[in-house]
Amino acid sequence: MNWLDEHPEIKSIRTVAADLNGQPRGKRIARRYAEKALTEGTRFPFSVLNLDIWGEDIEDSPLVFRAGDPDGVLMPTERGFLPVPWLTSPTALLPIWMFHEDGRPYDGDPRQALARVVERYTALGLTPVVATELEFYLIDDRGHEPRVPPSPRSGKRRHQAEILALRQLDAWDGFFTRLYEACEAMDIPADTTISEAGPGQFEVNLMHQPDAMKAADDAWLFKLLVKGLAREHGVAASFMAKPYEDYAGNGLHTHFSVIDSDGTNIFDERQNGGADLLGHAISGCLSAMPGSTLVFAPHASSYDRFVPGAHAPTAAAWAHENRTAALRVPSGGPAARRIEHRVAGGDINPYLLIAAILGAALNGLEDHEAPPPPITGNAYAQNLPQLPQTWDAAIAAFAEAPEIRRIFTPGLIDNMLATKRQELHYMGELSDTERRDLYLDTV
Repeated sequence: MNWLDEHPEIKSIRTVAADLNGQPRGKRIARRYAEKALTEGTRFPFSVLNLDIWGEDIEDSPLVFRAGDPDGVLMPTERGFLPVPWLTSPTALLPIWMFHEDGRPYDGDPRQALARVVERYTALGLTPVVATELEFYLIDDRGHEPRVPPSPRSGKRRHQAEILALRQLDAWDGFFTRLYEACEAMDIPADTTISEAGPGQFEVNLMHQPDAMKAADDAWLFKLLVKGLAREHGVAASFMAKPYEDYAGNGLHTHFSVIDSDGTNIFDERQNGGADLLGHAISGCLSAMPGSTLVFAPHASSYDRFVPGAHAPTAAAWAHENRTAALRVPSGGPAARRIEHRVAGGDINPYLLIAAILGAALNGLEDHEAPPPPITGNAYAQNLPQLPQTWDAAIAAFAEAPEIRRIFTPGLIDNMLATKRQELHYMGELSDTERRDLYLDTV
């Protein structure tokens, strides 16, 4: 209770967990009951973490009427209490995750899925080091169509590309100053911000850390924070994969390496076998990539981003220092050797994303398979193994891929498939405008 003791201004608590779509599901509780939430947890139906994108139950789900819609127990994560900078009344956030009554982790909780992957690494004396780069748009969504917001400084709407433009950063300096202050308060390691290719589009890098769970927490909390603070500034923030047809999409690139019990990067080519281990991890990521596409592109609109020549990889290939490839091995010193995974859109669930990437790499480390040769030149112009390019194809690949069943439990796979098949069925009833409006705020 120390954090609350130090913040007597807090009036209420939000207990919150991530569902399979990364949507925050939770309760508001009075401050006086915070101790109970910490020690005894709170309760949601198991089905709450398996809702569709509209927040509806999954039809014929065994978690609902067939089982009597029973409760799971949600306990605080190691994160503890956090401030909620996007609310006007002083509020604390308590991240939680789901267990059975007897203490077993609940398979349908995406955070538990990542925990299982991390446990596999720990059993081998290994620790993943993870960083994320999150792209998002600031959007004027007050009209019938989303528009580039006017600059807070000039009042002008600038529609041209603004790659690394200081003018864009300066125009939104008030927003980013608030964002960095809030990240500091929430212990989110926000590093560099750049103006990206689209008008009103930005990328924020979160620093590498030897704690994959915290990296996923940070990415998830960062998305909530950006959306909340944007509304303070009269705009929407969207991580939707492609909110504008004619502008660049939003990606979420993940960098990772692996250190051993001595703190040595196992991908360091100067170490005995380092180059081979790097290759094995690449091989595992490539093998699992088609089946994992549903995690990297989980929504109907996700596939609008997969346009050849638009820095959204469409093929399973790797390369050194080449941003057209799905896996990029950046240049730099051998001690910092890492893999950049470039497939995912900004609309992902960070827990499932990092679980899929790290799980695939570990599959490769266990299988000792060498990857194909790295490509050179433009990946879009080469005859390479293609990733699923449609939502229904990605659902089918996720269901059938043996690599996926090595990463995720049957319970999570079944829940994910039921969710996505229901969304696919009902999405056909929506117009393009209705679909865009649905995703613009939610993902």
